[in-house]
Amino acid sequence: MKEKQDYIQDIAEMRLMMERSSKFLSLSGWAGIMAGIYALSGAYIAWKYLDFHPGETDYSTITSGTLPSDLLKVILLATIMLIMALSTALFLSYRKSIKRGEKIWNATARRLLVNMAIPLIAGGLLILIFISKGLIAFIAPFSLLFYGLALFTAGKFTYDEVKFLGMIQMALGLLSSCFVEDGLLIWAIGFGIVHIIYGVYIHYRYER
Repeated sequence: MKEKQDYIQDIAEMRLMMERSSKFLSLSGWAGIMAGIYALSGAYIAWKYLDFHPGETDYSTITSGTLPSDLLKVILLATIMLIMALSTALFLSYRKSIKRGEKIWNATARRLLVNMAIPLIAGGLLILIFISKGLIAFIAPFSLLFYGLALFTAGKFTYDEVKFLGMIQMALGLLSSCFVEDGLLIWAIGFGIVHIIYGVYIHYRYER
């Protein structure tokens, strides 16, 4: 009986070692929580103080090289929120990797970033085209779609839950495409509330 238990334990340890070598497990649940808080804060500021209603405001008069001042403020706000989210994720992932005795920059991390970068770059370029054409209402749905695609493709290199997060984001992107007048609200749900729920789940399952 004891030999059987030892055998099972050895298999579990081997599986854990293989998982550590093939998956990036330094993603922090708190990074997801903070990213969600940043997104909700940014969406509220854009809606309340910058009067940003992408599905209702007419931006068809945008010409090449000129953007309305209110739209420029929203873009600046989004850039600041993105930098804060990325910086927080990098810091928390680095701290977690130190605790686990692992290097944050390894072959698995590079594969993860490459698989995320391709959809994100493609989506970012498409969104820039939308902005140049005045198609502001499509920013929210396509940012959710391409972000979800990036998470889904990168999910095989980290926690399996990241794939499910990606599918939820893509579903919200499709929903936002059907209701562009509520794009900011659905964007806030996807990048805000869903991120917070995901972060809490990851924290309680893997980090406690």
